[in-house]
Amino acid sequence: MNDHELDPTNLDALFAQARAPTPADAGAAERFLRGHRHRRSRQRARRVGWVGTLLASAAALAGLTVLRPAPELPASAAYGVYQSAWGEGW
Repeated sequence: MNDHELDPTNLDALFAQARAPTPADAGAAERFLRGHRHRRSRQRARRVGWVGTLLASAAALAGLTVLRPAPELPASAAYGVYQSAWGEGW
């Protein structure tokens, strides 16, 4: 057996030691979760701001189209010629 090879008893002890949580593990997990929550809250705030802006723009556009009277459409040149050919009482 080589010096670098481990027998099964040493390997089992190594795995048991790796599975046992330490205070450093708890601190790392807490830092990870804190950063994850911070990123999620930033994404949520960005999404809420975008949706709010979209809804406000839609409401403003709808308000302008409902409250403003429809513009008078200009008569085309062909319509003007047709109207002048037939006169006012057609």
